[in-house]
Amino acid sequence: MTELPLAASSLATRQARASDHAVTRLTLTEFRCYAALRLDIEPTPVILTGPNGAGKTNLLEAVSLMVPGRGLRRAKLADITRNHSPRPWGVAARVQTPRGAIEIGTAIEAPQSADKNSPSEDDSDGAADMISQRRLVKIDGALTPQSALARAISITWLVPQMDRLFTESAGGRRRFFDRLAYGFDPDHAKRLSAYERVLRQRSRLLKDGVRDDRWLAALEETMAEHAVAVGATRRDTLARLESGFAMAQGAFPGARLDLDGWVESALKHDPALTVEIALRERWATLRETDAAAGRASIGVHRTDVLVWHDSKGTPAAQCSTGEQKALLIAIVLAQARVLSARQGHAPILLLDEVVAHLDEQRRETLFSELLAMGTQAWLSGTDPGQFAGLRERSQFIHVADGSVSPVKGS
Repeated sequence: MTELPLAASSLATRQARASDHAVTRLTLTEFRCYAALRLDIEPTPVILTGPNGAGKTNLLEAVSLMVPGRGLRRAKLADITRNHSPRPWGVAARVQTPRGAIEIGTAIEAPQSADKNSPSEDDSDGAADMISQRRLVKIDGALTPQSALARAISITWLVPQMDRLFTESAGGRRRFFDRLAYGFDPDHAKRLSAYERVLRQRSRLLKDGVRDDRWLAALEETMAEHAVAVGATRRDTLARLESGFAMAQGAFPGARLDLDGWVESALKHDPALTVEIALRERWATLRETDAAAGRASIGVHRTDVLVWHDSKGTPAAQCSTGEQKALLIAIVLAQARVLSARQGHAPILLLDEVVAHLDEQRRETLFSELLAMGTQAWLSGTDPGQFAGLRERSQFIHVADGSVSPVKGS
């Protein structure tokens, strides 16, 4: 497949193209500040402008629920419902894909009879809502597990809270990296979910004092299979991102990434089967330690993602706030470049308040890349002037008090 030309100095030299991987209709019911909303959308960038608190991020969150996990806010299901409405919230979308249009729907449902101590069966973020509610997902009218969403649609996001991603806990970096991996391997979400599910079962047995060696060994064998598959996908994602950085010619810094985890490190020099056996042996010897800790002390649930500013050789956590934001954007663009060049479509990008602190050069570079890749990027901000470079190539929507309206002349 021909790779897209990614080196250009200004928007004038780049040609925008419509995306064949885009949300073309978004329908909300009792979602956050929206009682009911239907938004028909073109497969081009979407610019959401309006005052703070108007509902822009709520729209981005709705789109983010089209993929596995808990969305860009990682909110509890009950917290999404508008003003504690007795009606359940729901999100539906028509999605244009290279294989044709599909219909995706997701909603909260209170189960008729559920074990309140049992987490959601399919939570690829690894942290299910411990409440008696679950999220239902349908694709083309058929009920399906959340993990199937990763095969239907690819979405990546950046939100202001992620500006601290490099200085806070490893969990946020790991979730961010795994969402990038979904774009390269849709089954990654399913494997993560399966791994977490068996991990919880083992932890529960150890906590309850169950020491049935055969039962625990069977769980650890299944965990090891999933863990090695997850680790292998992460290492493959790392290599693909490196090729994405190699394509870059612009104002954003290069980033160097590595994975700090027992499984991923072992896969650097040992074959998968050898790592599986070693992992099972380690878990067997650590049962008492893990029982006291409440969770397995090694495994892909503890992996950290290490990031450096490439040209400076400085860890991302030691870079300035502006450099850290630029590194985050650079990583997202690297993934989008690879998907666009090698698979023919870029992921949908949700970029909340992402341009507010970018200088003019980086803002132009970002807009230029988005247009050239043909991604349907959703960008939000309070000042429409920040998006002047996209004026003729995007759809502008004004958001105010939970209502939306197209901006004339966009």
